[in-house]
Amino acid sequence: MAGGGGEDRERSRERSQGRAGRAVGRAVSWPPRSAVPAAAGFTESASSFLIGKARSWIAAEAGPGRLLPWVPVAFGAGIAIYFAADREPVASVAGATAVVFCAAAFLARRSRIFPFAVMLAALAAGFATATLKTARVAHGVLARPMFSVTVKGFVETRDERERTDRFVLRVEEMESPRGVMKLERVRLSVKKGTAPAVGSFVELNARLLPPLSPLRPGSYDFGRDMYFQGIGASGFVMGAIRTVDAPRSGGAYLRYAATMQGMRDAIDARIRSVVSGDNRAIATALLTGRRDAISAPVNDAMFISGLGHVLSISGYHMAVVAGVVFFAVRALLALFPALTVTFPIKKWSAAAALIAAAFYLLLSGAEVATQRSFFMTAVVLIAVMVDRRAITFRTLAVAAMIVLAIAPEALVHPSFQMSFAATLGLVALIQIGMPNLFASPDNSQVARAALWGGREITMLALASLVAGFATMPYAAFHFHRVTPYGVLANLAAMPVVSILVMPAGLLGLLAMPFGFDGVFWRLMDVGIGWMVAVSQWVAALPGAIGQIASFGAGALALMSAGIIALGLLRTPLRWTGAGLIALATIWALTTPQPDILVAGDGTSVAVRGKDGRLRLMRTGKDAFLSREWLAADADMRKATDASLTDGVSCDPSGCVVQAADGSTVALTLKPDAFADDCVRAAVIVTLRQSPADCAAMVLDKEMLRRRGTLALRKTADGYAITANKPRGVDRPWSPANADDDIETPAVRSSRPAQPVDATPAESDLQPDD
Repeated sequence: MAGGGGEDRERSRERSQGRAGRAVGRAVSWPPRSAVPAAAGFTESASSFLIGKARSWIAAEAGPGRLLPWVPVAFGAGIAIYFAADREPVASVAGATAVVFCAAAFLARRSRIFPFAVMLAALAAGFATATLKTARVAHGVLARPMFSVTVKGFVETRDERERTDRFVLRVEEMESPRGVMKLERVRLSVKKGTAPAVGSFVELNARLLPPLSPLRPGSYDFGRDMYFQGIGASGFVMGAIRTVDAPRSGGAYLRYAATMQGMRDAIDARIRSVVSGDNRAIATALLTGRRDAISAPVNDAMFISGLGHVLSISGYHMAVVAGVVFFAVRALLALFPALTVTFPIKKWSAAAALIAAAFYLLLSGAEVATQRSFFMTAVVLIAVMVDRRAITFRTLAVAAMIVLAIAPEALVHPSFQMSFAATLGLVALIQIGMPNLFASPDNSQVARAALWGGREITMLALASLVAGFATMPYAAFHFHRVTPYGVLANLAAMPVVSILVMPAGLLGLLAMPFGFDGVFWRLMDVGIGWMVAVSQWVAALPGAIGQIASFGAGALALMSAGIIALGLLRTPLRWTGAGLIALATIWALTTPQPDILVAGDGTSVAVRGKDGRLRLMRTGKDAFLSREWLAADADMRKATDASLTDGVSCDPSGCVVQAADGSTVALTLKPDAFADDCVRAAVIVTLRQSPADCAAMVLDKEMLRRRGTLALRKTADGYAITANKPRGVDRPWSPANADDDIETPAVRSSRPAQPVDATPAESDLQPDD
């Protein structure tokens, strides 16, 4: 009773307090000034809710198992920062910094800042890896043309092309009247069919040129590629090539290269005996990686239609090779019940597929895309052997780390960018889209039969669409075009390539030693003919060629960040990737194009006319340069189009043309033309010495030599100039000019320093000297 009375009194007290509160509430007509309005309270609660959600999403993204795919992203960002530097970093400092950050990340492994520490360590490691790789491959680069050089050396590689052949020579001796430095490797072109055998030691005369610089500021740097291949110059052979006795052995690598080249030549010869023309060149490309012999019309049709990826041995080819071997070996072993019951034939099949993939990697030349696909295939097959899940983002992350650690320069190559972007999209589709697509309740046998193949076709279409969208930014940046009908071409051609062409090629390789390979080359010929017909049909469709004007690396980096966010993030934060892609697209489409382009040799000038299109003034026939300028300007005209010279007036003394603002741009060829050009022209391009009192802006030979190709954009104060080699930039593949007064903190070249005359001028001597 006592307890019950206490509870009654407590409830009575609460009711009285409630009435008092309601009475007080009725007595107060307005809330106090300090009270928060309802709308403000709602806003505050909404913001708190969003902040809380964002924190929970970030925590989920940084949770266990979610960090590994981001490590190669940070590692690649460090490499990108390295290539964006104006001057070469000090390798020892970069390496020590990476060690410190990695140690700090290890010590913080139990701390909340561990994810942040790991990302910083990966960033520093990527930067250091690129720096150390550049220091390791350091070699001399030819600065000026050499018109007659006697060279002796070993032939390391040989490429067959449509019109000429090309080979790389490891230089042992080099003689020139100018007595310049010795280069380590040179790349030389020869008449078709005259390239020497790989592994041979030859003597020849050649004309050497510096590595090709970017064709316009911000475009692809071919010289950087050659630098990391150890090539210091390119050119062509003059006269006969003489095979002589080598002063020493070429080494194990040269013997390996000669063996693999011999196998490629043997395969090409067997295919050539049955198949001819472009079909033969494509068959050889699919099996050996040698695709330079494909004619330009077919090559263009393949890329315009979106089937160009078939010509570059990458993930698709490696997957077909490994898949065919895996299922063939497994089916063969399954014929023996004793093996099936006693031994893990699935793991044996995976091991056989791994060996086949490794052989295919070596046979095809081990390019960057092939390396990436092999490493990813290897991780998948090893996962099968150890009973782990195969295709995951971790698989892609491991493959990316291996490729970037071995060849950090691959990050800035279109092959790496397009290959990994496509693979990222496909892995995301497999892990997100395929479970949803194939998850369905059981149906009757009749319904299953009716729906057979529909999902497979849908999946192929989705895969083509995802891969196409993922690679589109990189195709637009490097090649200035997109493939709107890529899905259509892939749906029509890829089943034939997968079912007929690639399996027939593998069977042809197996049958070669026994002499029964001819039938398989004929099957390849049929399938390749269908693929070429599809590519030419799609390329001829209206609007098949989508041109995109050039844009900067900043927009591409932002697009890349968006693609990575869409692919890797799992919470609603992933949609920030779509926002980044949208911003990058606007940035790319609104990038202003130059009003004037000037070639580094001063022989070609492009000027934007009043109609917004370029006009060309040329003294040479560099169709390649003109074609690239037009493509970067999203101009569909060919380099031989007559409209390119509309409004251009030329005589023996030079050429003039009006720019969009009505001013005149002149290409001056003779000194007597300066009298008029200096008065009437706003800009003069010349290889002659201009008068000191010339009123126009003069871009002369010395400036072009120092700065390379120039892009000029009209501003309120005149013209803003962007150069291929801006003042203050000094990289090993693009050394600064000697008169730019740049201090280099580290020695980056194996070239010995030239002796300098130390005799002081007599007028500079002091009385006590």
